[in-house]
Amino acid sequence: MTATIPNLPSQYDPSLTEEKWQTAWEARHVFKADPDHPGEPFCVVIPPPNVTGSLHMGHAFESALIDTLVRYQRMQGRNTLWLPGTDHASIGVSTILDKELREQGKTRQDVGREHYLDRAWQWKEESGGTIVGQLRKLGVSVDWSRERFTLDEGLSDAVIKAFTQLHEEGLIYRGNYMVNWCPASQSAVSDLEVEPTEVNGHLWHFRYPLTDGSGYVEVATTRPETMLGDTAVAVNPEDDRYRDLVGKTLTLPIMEREIPIIADDYVNQEFGTGCVKVTPAHDPNDFAMGQRHDLPRITIMNKDGTMSSDAGPFEGMDR
Repeated sequence: MTATIPNLPSQYDPSLTEEKWQTAWEARHVFKADPDHPGEPFCVVIPPPNVTGSLHMGHAFESALIDTLVRYQRMQGRNTLWLPGTDHASIGVSTILDKELREQGKTRQDVGREHYLDRAWQWKEESGGTIVGQLRKLGVSVDWSRERFTLDEGLSDAVIKAFTQLHEEGLIYRGNYMVNWCPASQSAVSDLEVEPTEVNGHLWHFRYPLTDGSGYVEVATTRPETMLGDTAVAVNPEDDRYRDLVGKTLTLPIMEREIPIIADDYVNQEFGTGCVKVTPAHDPNDFAMGQRHDLPRITIMNKDGTMSSDAGPFEGMDR
């Protein structure tokens, strides 16, 4: 009697296996973690993808690597949990919703806060559902019974508690730092969300007179408009041209404010005149110099673009 050999497809068809085995795994709770199970605990939190669209090949590659690691640890007998979740990415979602509203000839102010939030949560359900579906098709061995979203009430409470405790213990503190401000979303954005663009500039030369009337130093800058926030002029400590001037003060043009001449290794002797105006509230490098030399950070522009009438609460400064 001759056995019948089934016809095997010439190519792998994932649709025949993905849904079948994913359904079977979830029905049998194969990857559900139980703290009472034996074995040394091993836990991984999935780097939560932003609910701003759908997953790309980079996400798939990352998930495949983590899945390999998690499955290996599980096969080694460890009590394993891979925790799934998605991230709110509020700024990104806000940008998408604002674009949708513009296409309708509206703004977020037109629709109001409540409607805007409702639409944001609707977007989360749409995009988040797409992402979760993609992860399921990948067959990642996560514990879906523990799926979380970064704005879940429990998670938000946990974040508040953690930050409060860390602050009370003196491990974190609040301070003034440089941020990337987006005038469109009216929010700070991370360095990762900024796309720097190089442009050809022009050097402007200004004479900053010495306060004692003995002369001046010439400063070269591509951003003369930031003079209003200058709190020092820096030179390189190895620059013989200005060595004797370090420690003296200058009178800032326009503002008539007395500012010091400082020495800092950051200054490039070969660039411009070798004298650099320091505006700690404007430039990250200036901010770092300001920290090293304890310089004040003067805020000139308000968030709404208006000029500040007060240069800032800096005791001893002549405004």
